[in-house]
Amino acid sequence: MDERTRQNLLDAGCDEEFIGRFDSCICDERACKKLLAAHRRGLLDEIHEKERELDCLDYLVFMMDKKTADRKERQL
Repeated sequence: MDERTRQNLLDAGCDEEFIGRFDSCICDERACKKLLAAHRRGLLDEIHEKERELDCLDYLVFMMDKKTADRKERQL
């Protein structure tokens, strides 16, 4: 495997085990694409989980703001 490909895999968050598996199937383009697709799905799953976590935080801030607004309204 050339250094550019290795660096690209590292930049994509691939660990040494993944890089080794990729390197061992480098002659089988179909197998390499399957590995890359699986890694991509994993990254996308992580993104979706982080989005869910952000949504939870946003909801908490919304509820806190709503509670503050309700208190102010009752004071009027």
